[in-house]
Amino acid sequence: MDSRRPPLVPAHRSLPELVRHWAGTTPDRRAFTYVDHPAPGSRGVHRTLTWRRLDLRVRALAARLAEDTEPGARVALLCPQGTEYVTAFLAALTAGLVAVPLYPPDLPGHGDRLAAVLADARPAVVVTTSPGADLVRDFCADTTARIVVADQVPDAAAEGWQPVTPQESAVAYLQYTSGSTRTPAGVEITHANVVANARQALTAYGADTHPVTCVGWLPLYHDMGLVLSVAAPVARGLLSVLMDSVAFLHEPVRWLRLLGAHPRAVSAAPNFAYDYCAAAVTEAQKADLRLGDIAALINGSEPVRPGTADRFHAAFAAQGLDPATHCPSYGLAEATVFVSAARPGQPPHRFALDRDALAAGKALPARPDDPRAVLLAGCGTPAGQQVRITDPVTDAVLSEGEVGEIRVQGPNVGRGYWNQEELTRRVFGPDGLLRTGDLGTVLDGQLIVTGRLKDLIVVDGRNHYPQDVEATAQEAHPALRPDRLAAFGTSGASGVSGASDVSGASGERVVVVAEHVRGTSLAEIDVPALVGAVRAAVSSRHGLRLADVVLVPPGTVPRTSSGKVSRALTRERYLAGAYPAEAVR
Repeated sequence: MDSRRPPLVPAHRSLPELVRHWAGTTPDRRAFTYVDHPAPGSRGVHRTLTWRRLDLRVRALAARLAEDTEPGARVALLCPQGTEYVTAFLAALTAGLVAVPLYPPDLPGHGDRLAAVLADARPAVVVTTSPGADLVRDFCADTTARIVVADQVPDAAAEGWQPVTPQESAVAYLQYTSGSTRTPAGVEITHANVVANARQALTAYGADTHPVTCVGWLPLYHDMGLVLSVAAPVARGLLSVLMDSVAFLHEPVRWLRLLGAHPRAVSAAPNFAYDYCAAAVTEAQKADLRLGDIAALINGSEPVRPGTADRFHAAFAAQGLDPATHCPSYGLAEATVFVSAARPGQPPHRFALDRDALAAGKALPARPDDPRAVLLAGCGTPAGQQVRITDPVTDAVLSEGEVGEIRVQGPNVGRGYWNQEELTRRVFGPDGLLRTGDLGTVLDGQLIVTGRLKDLIVVDGRNHYPQDVEATAQEAHPALRPDRLAAFGTSGASGVSGASDVSGASGERVVVVAEHVRGTSLAEIDVPALVGAVRAAVSSRHGLRLADVVLVPPGTVPRTSSGKVSRALTRERYLAGAYPAEAVR
């Protein structure tokens, strides 16, 4: 039997304890289902673990991981998306080891980052699965890590092995940051941190009192994917339905079908995914979608664009989708993931703010139809934690409507960075207030995220948010690929040979590197006209003269492991002259 209502949640303080609890009280209940899409057009092959089966596989793999491994040693997870990933993560925690959620070496464009993280974490064990075992062995050949193939560990390995209940203050896993603004660092997340944040998220999205199904395609090595698709279901005894992110990208309707097929689904995605669904799902595919029972759709982008939610809900209104299910949210790896969220059942709060005032650090209202207005969504209220807005320089607490650095305090804030004492002191601080590096303000009780401190473009003493410049640029010409461009400031000479400096000043130069749309080539695009349109739009809306506009092929603008555009790496490549001069006009 698999009744929809989960039993009462126990007071256990670690995920391994909770797995054992559900295996003992609801052994035949479905725990995790992975939906594989082996071929184009496939509607999915389901593979399910009950709580009893999950517990057995976790104990068997934990026993194998514990062999010849000291407590507290790191275990790197180089598994593909699926139930083996879930099992390996929980097994590492059950064995008293520290999990390091990562990805297989064949993830395109991320081999260097994977090597850097492995060198930093120095895992004693690397867990993978049979299909990728040879590739992982080759990739880890220069390390001393022992390779364990999860699906080759027999159930019998669990016989006679007894897990040790972990201390809630002990590190459960290292969550490596995405590297969007700096070199990736491993955040130490304790057992207490992850359980607290899972429960905070469940409360925020109404899943603490009503049964829900967690549905997700976000990678499990990403903080939001791990907490929403693994930790939260374990904390509440809920069903988690997983699919691979590549399967979503190939056919986004697959995600929507899973949302409609499971009662009161809760899921999360960044801005681009909602826009992608609205643009790519055909009318024929919409015909059999039933989306009226969705409980919450989390938008965790920074900042969240109100227009994205409008387009998504307009596209699927006929399928019964309720606009009040859209929940703009804010979080970061240093706080496990969830910090603040809009509650489902209420239309998202939206704010039109004066662009010039915002650049000066004030959130003043503007008319929504004013072309110089910035439209932002409110990210609700904190979930079981405290949020303050402070002056980034003086640390003084700012009043409502003043823009400053978002700082967070709560039981979900991690211990610090692995092997980085100085960075830990600087970011986590002695007062228990986490410096997020993100800028925001509070209006009408709503947290509004305005951008990242390190990404700010400062020209002639005025602040400009790169995401605003990017949004203006991509709207200027249809040949620009949405959400695949980076705006940043530089000092000094151009990084593209032959490009002219039109900044007209010796201060910071502003550059836009943008991909053109798929299905066309650079030769087919009127590049001077495109560049002229971008320059004119940015000048008109932001008062900025762009020094360079660099047009590059699809897939050229680097992204982090979580899918965000990496402005820092784009800037680094630009300054190194990595972009061809013929791409600039």
